Amino acid sequence: MFYKRYFPGQVVASGGNRWDWALLPLVLALLFALAYGGSQMARPYQLGQSMPISLDPLLLPYYLLRTTLRMFLALAASLVFACVFAAVAAKYRAAERVMVPILDILQSIPILGFLSITVTGFIALFPGNLLGVECAAIFAIFTSQAWNMAFSLYQSLRTVPAELREAAQVFQLSGWQRFWRLELPFAMPGLLWNMMMSMSGGWFFVVASEAISVSNQSIKLPGVGSYIAMAIEARDLAAIGWAIGGMLVGIVLYDQLFFRPLIAWADKFRFEEGSGDEAPRSWLLTWLRRTDRLQRVGLVFTRLIDWSVVRLRRDHDGTSIKARPRPPNATIERVWDATLAAAVLLAIVWLGRFIHTEVGWSEVAHVFVLGFYTMVRVLVLIALAALVWVPVGVWIGMNPRWAGRLQGVAQFLAAFPANLMFPVAVLFIVRWQLDPNVWLSPLMVLGTQWYLLFNVIAGASSVPTELRYAAGNLGLGGWLKWKRYLLPAVFPSFVTGAITASGGSWNASIVAEYVTWGDTTLQAAGLGSYIAHMTAIGDFPRIALGIGVMCVFVMGMNHFVWRKLYALAEDRMHF
Repeated sequence: MFYKRYFPGQVVASGGNRWDWALLPLVLALLFALAYGGSQMARPYQLGQSMPISLDPLLLPYYLLRTTLRMFLALAASLVFACVFAAVAAKYRAAERVMVPILDILQSIPILGFLSITVTGFIALFPGNLLGVECAAIFAIFTSQAWNMAFSLYQSLRTVPAELREAAQVFQLSGWQRFWRLELPFAMPGLLWNMMMSMSGGWFFVVASEAISVSNQSIKLPGVGSYIAMAIEARDLAAIGWAIGGMLVGIVLYDQLFFRPLIAWADKFRFEEGSGDEAPRSWLLTWLRRTDRLQRVGLVFTRLIDWSVVRLRRDHDGTSIKARPRPPNATIERVWDATLAAAVLLAIVWLGRFIHTEVGWSEVAHVFVLGFYTMVRVLVLIALAALVWVPVGVWIGMNPRWAGRLQGVAQFLAAFPANLMFPVAVLFIVRWQLDPNVWLSPLMVLGTQWYLLFNVIAGASSVPTELRYAAGNLGLGGWLKWKRYLLPAVFPSFVTGAITASGGSWNASIVAEYVTWGDTTLQAAGLGSYIAHMTAIGDFPRIALGIGVMCVFVMGMNHFVWRKLYALAEDRMHF
């Protein structure tokens, strides 16, 4: 029950897994155990040892460097995790039956919820210094990047064309050789696009990860996120403007110096017979290819990979008895399933006891009602965003000149922290005395609606030219044109964007339903505000309860809403 989320907006379903819902109690039990341990380890943090944050714009380059370094460390950890996960899950069926459902559950857990529970553990590991908080911030960013990258690489390894697999068998490639020579190059274009989008999405959580408020304590790390949090507390609009400018400079720099060269380099790995699109270019990659000394530095890594590929080859040929495929052992599979079932049953029993003693069943019912409020907000906002951005995205995608120009703008808007719009919303609501339950809701979709637009643009851009000519020759117009031509063409891409926007909206509810501007606090009834409030006061069992309920709602929407829409896209709404 997962989806492949990468450019150009294709959706790939896993076909279901019977352990998806079965393993949910086990993961929630571990989550509640971590929360209980965090409540026992929570201790006052020595704020005097933390570095003070200044709103001086001259310090923004230093803060930007610290934030970018954290994001790249998290990206590197996410890449290693994705490679290990995809290789193991794609090769070992027994591991796949457990790893894929667990990762599907983990991506349903709100990212800010991970931070609420893990920060005390990291601080306890490194008492008296900022290293524990730094690890907690990097881990929070990691959780915003790793799951999508792992699913993207895993799905690519599972969909390697049959003729390439047969060629690997003919050449008698070992598992290590097949990964570096076939599977990773085949997955490289999609993985890089997913890395770029994950990096952009990580900016939303920078504020929460660098300005941590837990157990009535406030800990700020030097960075753009803490700079923004400090500017919001001080009601300094000029400082917020400087932060936006610094963030824009940072995004442009790492796009030009890191992602554009990688995208241009990885274009050679595309498995396509032909394409009418212009190949991506990078001035930095062109310069590096013309520099002999830098090329020699790059050859060091290439030679290391080549050496490992030669050393870790098969020690037998195709005629050996070792080369014969071995059927899975049915006894081992049954024992493995029984072990998992026993673990799940024990988790259910422990989970029930924990809820009964720590929070109470009435609190569980109350939190589910709050989750229903947030779910209604998410569905209504996604529907309204679709009414606005689907026509705009189709128009942009059908005009290639505009598509090339505005995709970069969409990436920046996707990376723009919606937190910066909260002060304007608070001033507007307070000035006109509006209902926060209604007017705080749009803040949930401010930072996630751009994924919907970006994917629709990508889907409209990939419509075959022959189909466009056919629609023109048939004289399609009005609603008939949308029903028979445009909507089926972009519907799979729309589902991808809606999935991403929905998941981001659930995460954003934690900060959008509980908004502060200086000493003014606005709160809307919902699951997000419940988690934010319990995090502020340090009630770890109720934090875990809120996160667990949100996990149930997100997985339910994936199963009963998005999966049904994808099935519709597979059966009818596609070309």
